[in-house]
Amino acid sequence: MLDSSQDRKVYEEILLQLHEIIQEQNLRPGDKLPSERELSEQLGAGRSSVREALRALELLGLIETRRGEGTFLKHYRHNRLIDILGFFILRDTKTKKDLIEMRRMLELDAVRLACRRATDKHFDEMERILAIAEERVARGEVPAEEDYQFHRVICRSSRNSILHRIWTPLVEYSNSIRIESLSREGRASAALVEHRQIMEAIREGDVNVALERMKKHLENSKL
Repeated sequence: MLDSSQDRKVYEEILLQLHEIIQEQNLRPGDKLPSERELSEQLGAGRSSVREALRALELLGLIETRRGEGTFLKHYRHNRLIDILGFFILRDTKTKKDLIEMRRMLELDAVRLACRRATDKHFDEMERILAIAEERVARGEVPAEEDYQFHRVICRSSRNSILHRIWTPLVEYSNSIRIESLSREGRASAALVEHRQIMEAIREGDVNVALERMKKHLENSKL
């Protein structure tokens, strides 16, 4: 790993951009990555920095280099890549703050649109997720996945595909923050109540109340 803080930020940015390339090109395990030279051109970064990022991904078991053939994606759990990238992002205090700030903006915009566009299907899905979350809380478990899915349905109910596509990686990268928040004593139960209140305000189409409840929820969640 590079030593200077500036080089480290370049290196981490390349990791994030590599992830975007993998998603945009819909690459799957076994698929070949662009060459080092091609990546350098696509990312606008020096080949040494690209090489360093690729070496890190190989050490983490996410890619493999075959002599004379190129670099290929290995089989990995999607969440493993997200967790690794999230680790790099959240090490930087400013980046962490920016990520949380951006998420708040997107969540509030999603609520605003959902008040006009959410359908019965969206509300049925929210109810289903809340029911599962309630069962998990009753068993003393942390409903992190259900928390993610509830907010995801709100985002989808905005029926703005671009908003949803931007929101998804932001929230996935901050997965550790969500788990830490829900693990605080009494927080999971309180979040369930807040989720239901947000859902009802959206169902009633009351934009001001829905926004106020979402703001309060994000503040209480330390997000």
